[in-house]
Amino acid sequence: MSTVASSVGKFVWHEQVSSDPHEAQGFYTQLFGWGTEVFQEGEADYTMISSGGSTHGGYGKAMEGAPPPHWLSHVRVENIDETVEKEKAAGGKLAAGPFDMKDVGRIAIIGDPQGAYISAYQPEGEGPTPEGVFVWDELGTTDPDGAQRFYEQVFGWTTADMGDEYGGYRIFKRGESDETGVAGLMKLPDDSMPPFWQPYVAVDDPDATTAKAKELGGSALMEPMDVPKVGRLAVLRDPQGATFGIIKPEPRSA
Repeated sequence: MSTVASSVGKFVWHEQVSSDPHEAQGFYTQLFGWGTEVFQEGEADYTMISSGGSTHGGYGKAMEGAPPPHWLSHVRVENIDETVEKEKAAGGKLAAGPFDMKDVGRIAIIGDPQGAYISAYQPEGEGPTPEGVFVWDELGTTDPDGAQRFYEQVFGWTTADMGDEYGGYRIFKRGESDETGVAGLMKLPDDSMPPFWQPYVAVDDPDATTAKAKELGGSALMEPMDVPKVGRLAVLRDPQGATFGIIKPEPRSA
């Protein structure tokens, strides 16, 4: 139970969703050196991301009507049906589900009032608790105040403002005692951009990783830059159009 309780409210799975999962797999395998495992081979044939002896996410086939290629982040919840009711009451949109997946659990894909999509996930059994690959998730939105209210209501998160020094960047936390937080919230610089969630992958050298992504057909939306007390980071786009961040976190003080 302690493992389950420690995971509720956290991002526990990340999935690149596109019309061609095999193409996505090729790009990320070359970029990060990830391995793969096939879940329910011959049945579901779902390719998972493997690194450090654990699985951390996968490559999903886009359903009809899905947004363009994107990364879908999954937040663990205690009760998917209660979460969906909270989402509806908070003004969100149920995009898919809740549906059951054999040996996986129950999933619902929800859209916030501004139009960003996220997954609520109630695993079957213990469920995944991967760490060390996807180290952060970030929401870019046109209405930070509205988005903050929505996610606080749906997931029970609290929010801390990092202040003017960080341009009003906010941190979602699982209660006041959470020192590191689970995700970030920022206002998009251009209101014409659609709100979106994106994950960050930990890397040793953001500059080299950015250069390699370009060689593999990707592009940089934000070139590597240093953020005080955070680390060196960049925002990239894969050849299919899905965006993701990379970061070399600044070492934490002892």
